[in-house]
Formats: sequence, C-alpha cells, structure tokens
Amino acid sequence: MEPILSSIEFQMSLLLFMALAGYLLASRINQSAVIGEIIVGLIIGPSLLGWITANDFVTSIAHLGAVILLFVVGLEFKLKDIYNIKYGIIGLVGVIIPWIGGYYLSTTFGYDFKSSVFVGTALTATSIAITANVLKEMGKLQTEAAKAIIGAAVIDDVLSLLILSISDQIVGGTFSVGTTAFVIIKAVLFLAIGSFIGIKFLSRLLGKIDSSNFAKKYPEFVFIFAMMIAFFYAMTAELIGLSAIVGAFIAGVALEGVGLMHSKNYKEGAEYLHIIFASIFFISLGIIADFHAITPNVIWFLIALTAVAVITKLIGCTIPAKLMGISGKESIIIGFGMSPRGEVAMIVALIGLNKGLIGQEIYVSLVLMSLLTTIITPIVLRNWLYKEKENPSVNSKSDSIL
Repeated sequence: MEPILSSIEFQMSLLLFMALAGYLLASRINQSAVIGEIIVGLIIGPSLLGWITANDFVTSIAHLGAVILLFVVGLEFKLKDIYNIKYGIIGLVGVIIPWIGGYYLSTTFGYDFKSSVFVGTALTATSIAITANVLKEMGKLQTEAAKAIIGAAVIDDVLSLLILSISDQIVGGTFSVGTTAFVIIKAVLFLAIGSFIGIKFLSRLLGKIDSSNFAKKYPEFVFIFAMMIAFFYAMTAELIGLSAIVGAFIAGVALEGVGLMHSKNYKEGAEYLHIIFASIFFISLGIIADFHAITPNVIWFLIALTAVAVITKLIGCTIPAKLMGISGKESIIIGFGMSPRGEVAMIVALIGLNKGLIGQEIYVSLVLMSLLTTIITPIVLRNWLYKEKENPSVNSKSDSIL
C-alpha cells in the first residue's frame, strides 16, 4: 500500500482533488480561491493530517505552476505598463523600508547580526504570484493599482535577489562593489534585451508561423512554441541569478499583442495549464508550513514579524505612490498588494538555513510569516478595499478561472 500512496499518480490525483476542495471551501466562505487552496494545503500537509509533504515532486510541480501563472499574468500587460519610473520608485522604497524594519526587529529580539541581516532580506521580497492571481480573479488587472503592483513587484523581485547577494557577501565578509555591480548589470540587461527580442522578433515570428500552411495543418504548434518561449525565458532568468517567474512574466509581456488566425489560442491554452498547476502551487504553500515547529518562544516573534512585514510594505509603497499622484485608495491597495512574501521569502529563508546563517526558529518564523501575509492580502483586497467596487458579472465570469 505504501508504494501506491507515495506514487506520482496518487499524489497528483490527491493534489487536484484537494484543489477542487479548495474552490468549494473558498466559495462557502466567500473568499479567493487562493485562500481555500492554502487552507486545504495546511489540512492535508504536516500541520494536520500529514497526507502529503513538500517532497521534490510537489515542489517541482508548484514551481511549474508559479512559472505558468506569471506567464499568463504577463499576457495581460503591455511593456509600457511595467517599465514606468513611478513603479521603480515604489519598488525601491518598498524594499528599503522592510529591510530596515526586519533588521531592527530581529536585533530587538536578541538575534545576532547575521540572522538579522537575513530577516531583513526576507522582508524585502514580494510574491507577484499571490496578488496577481487575486487581482486576475477579481477582474482588476487593468486598474492603475494593479499595474503599479505588478511593475513594482517585478522590480522588487530583482532588487530582493540583489539584496540577497549583497547580504550573503556582507555576512560572509566578501562584499565587493564589482560583484554587486555585475549582478545589477545582468538583471538590467536581461529585462531590456529579453523584452526587445520578445517584442521585435519572437512575437512577429509567432505571427508568421500562424499565417503559414504548416500552422493550418498543425494549429497547436503556435501554442507549444509560445510555452517553449515562456520556459526558455524562465530558464535564462534562473541561469543569470534571477527568479524564473520574472523571466516567465517578461515572456508573457513580450507575446501579449500577437493576433492569431489559424492557430489555437495560446492564451486560452495557457489558462488551462494555469488552472491546474497554479492550484497546486497555492496548495503547496500550505503544505510547506508545519505548525508543529512553533514553540511559545517563536509565537511572539512571529506575530511581531508578520505585523512589521505588512506595515513596512504598506508604508514603503503607499507613501511614494501617493506622492506621485496616485489616489489615496489606490495607493493603499498598492501597499497591501505588495505585502505577500510567499515563495520568494521562503526561498531566502531556506538559503539562510542551509548556509547556517539563521536557526530553525527564524526559519519557521519566516515561512509562517510568508504564509500569513499570503492569506491576509486576498482577504483585505476582496473584503475591504475592493468590496464596494465589485461587479457581480465580472466575479461570476472569473469564478471559473483561478
């Protein structure tokens, strides 16, 4: 019986079955599907039932889901929507304030310099996947706040990885201006060259393939080619030290405006993949957390860390957004929308743990903080900030899409 329970087929079936349960739970409590899926992940994970753990298979499928999710989100945006100086300023301030807050909170609780540096680094992150999915689900991706969140979050992700590199050098005593400058140059070149090649060449190539006799015979070819581009960009991003989801997002932006006549719609095809794999991604966030690791000593630090995580992003993103002419409510939406730390902070925490720079207490606190900020944001957006604006017709349409 044990080999059956640990088989890939069983685990995939269980994850998809639980994804359905997450949708049903979310509809019963009138929340985002993200919330339902994370709660289901907590129930079936080590925290409660222990049916499934965050093994290599679950982690790989979840990573795949995050890549597909950001590619789909990127297809909703034009390049001018994200490469905006306002969003760059929001992203920069939204990284500096949380780092300071995380560092000083950790020193207040008596943690050493190395641990405090890594806690501050983890708080700089923003999980694009979480907020982007909630805004997509609510039909709000084309609002000013959504564009600012996505644009600033992409910049945030790049800056967070840069800060991770710098922090690693600082605690290791190997900080170098040259190394840091090299990381920045790689990130900027990837975003610029990747966008240029995608829009000027790859999108046009898709259009030419679509108009060919080959596409008439094999209408699925363009869809396969588009997904290949998405994963190629994701792979390239990882190879140069960026997050794969940033690469997938840039690929989506590059292919946003391609019109098809003969081929199957790759946007629609990507949506179907997104429904399956993004569901598993959100369930995995609940599976990763193990509440058994919480001790009384950790609880107060976790509460303070979560409060600081939300407040510093709220201050660091809301104030610059307001100063640059964005309305008060939209600025607050941006602040809360930038709050989820999700998988990005979890990755930073894991790196710190593996290198012996943080202990198990801080690692558990960072993972659970990431989970709590992931849960808080959809609740605030859906039940407070967007409540009076919601359009039932939009909601009913988006209920079928994760």
